[in-house]
Amino acid sequence: MSDTAYLILENGNVFQGKFFGARSDITGEIVFTTGMTGYLETLTDQGYYGQIVLQTFPLIGNYGIIPSDFESTGIGAKAYIVKYPCQNPSNFRSENSLDVFLKEKGVTGLYGIDTRALSKIIRDNGVMNGKITSAAPTEKDRDEAKAYKFSGAVAAVSARSTTKTSSGSLRIALMDFGAKRSIAEAFVSRGCEVRIFPHDTPAQEILKSKPDGVVLSNGPGDPADPANKHIIETISALDKSGITMFGICLGHQLLALAKGYSTRRMKLGHRGANQPVKDLSTGQVYITGQNHGYEVVAREALLHVADNSRQLAGGFINVNDGTNEGLDYGNSFSVQFHPGASGGPLDTGFIFDRFLERVKGGKRAS
Repeated sequence: MSDTAYLILENGNVFQGKFFGARSDITGEIVFTTGMTGYLETLTDQGYYGQIVLQTFPLIGNYGIIPSDFESTGIGAKAYIVKYPCQNPSNFRSENSLDVFLKEKGVTGLYGIDTRALSKIIRDNGVMNGKITSAAPTEKDRDEAKAYKFSGAVAAVSARSTTKTSSGSLRIALMDFGAKRSIAEAFVSRGCEVRIFPHDTPAQEILKSKPDGVVLSNGPGDPADPANKHIIETISALDKSGITMFGICLGHQLLALAKGYSTRRMKLGHRGANQPVKDLSTGQVYITGQNHGYEVVAREALLHVADNSRQLAGGFINVNDGTNEGLDYGNSFSVQFHPGASGGPLDTGFIFDRFLERVKGGKRAS
């Protein structure tokens, strides 16, 4: 197979570059991420399932492949687009090159195209589908890209069985919708036992393990996907039990849906390690890592949700576009960003401590 590769967008734009990693024709939703570092965490974030990830920073792979930095064992993205993939990484922790890593995981890479021009097209027109192919693109390829959709993303990336970490003073149940490894690590480092449950675990089974609190993880796809209906029902049942819950990213959206809010697709979404978020209760602004393409429609839904002023005041908004970044329900709360970052800023690591304080408060009250 020739190294020549083409990318055709659903709007008809064509880019010519070269393959690296695996070499196969791939169709997916193209999204860009603005992180200058953290490509390992990006690649192994299952929140990118069904998507072709474009890095806006031009040189990727310069510190190699470091398994201890992975957020999961596999690659979430369907394909990976960079300007220049580094072939000779320099880092004492590195075990391989990006090219070899993608080959091992069977993930197609595309390089050598004008990534800046592609980013501008997506920025101006919104997230769109595309197809990477070894043959000169045809109208059929464009139609295939335009028709691409994916569903059931959470089921595709969730754990298949329940696992647990070492013992701790507090027992945290983590519902895995494509969870980043750093979430469990954040709680383990705070002396907690973490039990990880598959996405389709019934509420009764989770409660039977007698957790002190429940964490709803990040993950891929549309939160309102009909395939997620059973998850929302589970969250509703957990909520009625009175247990303290904490939602992160997709978990934030699913908890909001269970609470009566709605969600909608964003033009671009937020992906990268430099998203400014404002805490409405203090006015403090934090820099956060994020990966999502949907938002909770908080301001509209607040019109018919009881005690809405407290929920909004206890939440967060994105400084750039004013979209919702978190809601506080009193006992439970959620955030759209990733407080564990990995890789990215650690400004909001205190969110984990805030959750554990509420969990402890609930135990004292009982």
